[in-house]
Amino acid sequence: MFTAYLTVSLVTAAMVAFSACALFTRKAFMMKPIQRLRIPQSWWPWLATAKAAGAAGLVVGLFVPAIGVVAAVCLTLYFFGAVVISLRRRWYGHIPVPLIYVSPVVATLAVGFGAGWPQWLAGP
Repeated sequence: MFTAYLTVSLVTAAMVAFSACALFTRKAFMMKPIQRLRIPQSWWPWLATAKAAGAAGLVVGLFVPAIGVVAAVCLTLYFFGAVVISLRRRWYGHIPVPLIYVSPVVATLAVGFGAGWPQWLAGP
């Protein structure tokens, strides 16, 4: 089960890191939606940093499970926040995008608990 957790965590971290890099470098495919959602430009570096920290937290979580849990929960809240923003801006066609990103994060949580996170979190 640890192999599944390792795989899902690394794939998820790579997806989120890709998204963070795209926002840091202001790639057009990332900027068009974020501008249409009217996210203030002053927030962009903070949002990219949050994604990057979440991706790093998932990787660190392979060694310190509590950090992985916190990172996954925070990323889940981040992407559900993106859904809320899409709903508030009435751009319903954009809702699947954050759901695509949150799905592997939730899978990481599920597989992590299946791999024995509760025992890891309790310590020796």
